[in-house]
Amino acid sequence: MIERHYRRREVEAVTGLSRSTIYHLLSRGEFPRPVKITAKAVAWPESAIAGWLAARTKA
Repeated sequence: MIERHYRRREVEAVTGLSRSTIYHLLSRGEFPRPVKITAKAVAWPESAIAGWLAARTKA
């Protein structure tokens, strides 16, 4: 089965985080890294975002 990938706006909607917060957490190593899907575009695997959200709810 092919995994779905979220673009930044979808990540914002799913997590409730703003763009600046996502990139701030990325710089601190506290948010999943995106993967390149084209030369100029990145996306986050759905499983990485779901895992991050699950870990946040346990904390």
